[in-house]
Amino acid sequence: MTDGAVLVTGALGGIGRAICARFLAAGWFVVGTDLPPAAPPHVSAYVPADLRAIAREAPARAAFHDAVIGALGAVGLQILVNNAAIQRLAPTGALAIDDWQATQDINVTAPFALTQLFRENLSDAQGCVVNIGSVHAQATKREFVAYATSKAALHGLTRALAVDLGPDIRAVCLAPAAIATPMLADGFAGHEDKLAALGAAHPTGRIGRPEDVADAALFLSSPAAAFASGSTFFLDGGILSRLHDPA
Repeated sequence: MTDGAVLVTGALGGIGRAICARFLAAGWFVVGTDLPPAAPPHVSAYVPADLRAIAREAPARAAFHDAVIGALGAVGLQILVNNAAIQRLAPTGALAIDDWQATQDINVTAPFALTQLFRENLSDAQGCVVNIGSVHAQATKREFVAYATSKAALHGLTRALAVDLGPDIRAVCLAPAAIATPMLADGFAGHEDKLAALGAAHPTGRIGRPEDVADAALFLSSPAAAFASGSTFFLDGGILSRLHDPA
């Protein structure tokens, strides 16, 4: 058992639920956050929040900080997992500026704002920030311009935070490829053959599972990874190593 706490954003999503469950099983006090009203399973406490408001509004940041500190009680915050993200897909010519801005607010600015909010807590605990990135920061496809840009920025933010906050706080990035979440399944509804082809394209022969991400997040935030900071770990099933060409 640990006497520390972890704050996980996007706790209602497929990956977020798995991360919360994995940390809870390992003995952590888990504070989950997501949009209200439903509380996720596998948390010790739930603090609903609108991350776009946190990215843009000082009163929202202050209220969230106080709510999380109240939920923690005497337990110290050691880990921040910036997992929440949105995808607004459209070609460059049709992408609405508000969709672009919402993506950057939630995927990049909110993780930075939360790191600022809880910097002192994390520093006191010699803690760790785990940013959930994406293979799209490295290699992307059509219509992902807003999402890919946000994830590339998050990878860069991880490196900058490692330099700026070390040695008191580590910052690492975990970048998955396709993960078998309800959101992914909905995107392939009626096209299960394409989903199977996506899995086969990975050298591992399958797409990832939420539990794969959760296990990696727990490891990267643990003392076993104490010398890792500013690093990005690509949890990609080998997909970034495969060359796709017409030949």
